[in-house]
Amino acid sequence: MTLELYNFPASTCSLKVRLCLAEKKLDWVDHRLSPGATDHLTPEYLKMNPNGVVPTLLHDGDPILDSSVIIEYLDEVFPEVKLTPIDPKERAKMRWWLRYFEEKPTGAVRYPTFQKILIRNFKDMSSKEFKAAAEKRPLKTDFYNRMGRDGFSKEEIQSALDDISQTVERIDGAIKENGGPWIMGDFYSLADICVGPLIDRMEDLGYEGLWEKKLPYITQWLKNLKWRPAYQVAYYPGARYSEIFPDLGLGRAVS
Repeated sequence: MTLELYNFPASTCSLKVRLCLAEKKLDWVDHRLSPGATDHLTPEYLKMNPNGVVPTLLHDGDPILDSSVIIEYLDEVFPEVKLTPIDPKERAKMRWWLRYFEEKPTGAVRYPTFQKILIRNFKDMSSKEFKAAAEKRPLKTDFYNRMGRDGFSKEEIQSALDDISQTVERIDGAIKENGGPWIMGDFYSLADICVGPLIDRMEDLGYEGLWEKKLPYITQWLKNLKWRPAYQVAYYPGARYSEIFPDLGLGRAVS
């Protein structure tokens, strides 16, 4: 049995798969790709993953695609450490959270991430070079074209922050209602793993003001996540952009 993960160190989608692997104490081959070198757009990689995104998990050579699909797959195939509730109704609640996280915060986090970090790779390109770079990305051409070389509008960024605010408020309310410490109560689940890297990213970008000092339950939840041994495994050096770009710590963003 061989598990191989093709991923970026700082990718939130990659991180949730690494968290799942680490929680299950599985061994895997860590293929760390470079987004700046467009390793995910080579013909070899696109043969494994036609969408040209990370992560891709190979299980005995067979590709498993999409981070949320991957973590559910891992929980089915390696059930010794269970991250999905046994009760069908609780399992349905968890899957509702997974779908919500894909619908709202996963996309929303991309906006401040690209605005503050990834746009740096494109600012010095000509219009022709930027257009070519956008068209190389099978799933994100429209997203790149909306961003352009000058970034997103204030309205687009604010809309993304509104989606993150809704997310942290819902998580905070759920933990308060069920007694926590996790989204599903006392059961640590794929829901926590799915959204954890997104909230960590927002903190890394300086947006912790969206929840700190006003949403105590999610504030403690994030601390609890970071205390887990699997978090230390998944978040190796280079997994946070603030480690690569020290200027992120200057002029912290506010809610």
